[in-house]
Amino acid sequence: MTLQVIGLCRFSYPAIGGFQVDHDTIEERIAYLYSESRLEERFRLFEAVALPSLHAQTDSDFELIIVIGDQLPAHHVKRLEALISDIPQACIHAEPPRPQREVMKQILNAARRDFSQPCLQFRLDDDDAVAVDFVERLRKAAADCAVLTAQHKSVAFDWTKGYIAEYSADGIAATEIFRPFDVAALGMWVKGDCHLTIMNFAHNKINRFMPAVSFDEPRMFVRGHNESNDSRQKAVKGVQVTPLSFEDAKRFHKRFAIDIDHVQQIFKGS
Repeated sequence: MTLQVIGLCRFSYPAIGGFQVDHDTIEERIAYLYSESRLEERFRLFEAVALPSLHAQTDSDFELIIVIGDQLPAHHVKRLEALISDIPQACIHAEPPRPQREVMKQILNAARRDFSQPCLQFRLDDDDAVAVDFVERLRKAAADCAVLTAQHKSVAFDWTKGYIAEYSADGIAATEIFRPFDVAALGMWVKGDCHLTIMNFAHNKINRFMPAVSFDEPRMFVRGHNESNDSRQKAVKGVQVTPLSFEDAKRFHKRFAIDIDHVQQIFKGS
């Protein structure tokens, strides 16, 4: 039986908890997340960055669950449906506001086709990209570590090098980073009949709770740097990015399926 691979992406889901930015009420959180200017940026990033990298996966045998709030305005739901119409692996799952970890764990476990069998899981933010061979390499890593997975309930697989990037009508500016156990390019093997999920753990602490295998090559992720990053709503250390050269842009496209012309077109007028 082929090992099932399940990805999870939260698209402005108004969870109770799970944000670095605090809100006094769920109504305030919904108003913040669903503001037209913020959603416009998220849609542009999702279309230009995350979805192309998923559409181009060399191993297309995976599932992607996009979690939205059940109060997301209908015109935004339709826009999201249109964006994923050519990605058969993707589906939209709407939920009312609920505690972050509880709801995500339930969604992932419900997505397992055969709970008695092991599976692989990953999570992806809507402004991030993974390399086009991420699913292929994640599956191979699990196969290569069969002796290890046979001894544990869960094992993490992490690719530590990638990029931070900013996107605009001018194109793409980026810098290489080393960032172990970040959200993007982090996967987890889960044994059969085990209720653990990748959402049980803070991504940067996952190696405290299970064996973790890290890979230094190749560059496997692009983390988005934008105005509506949750982490950037508070004081954080800045990251210097520089515009991609023509050759860098070609390598970016080959590795992550992010096209600079597409980025410029989407962000015109922003």
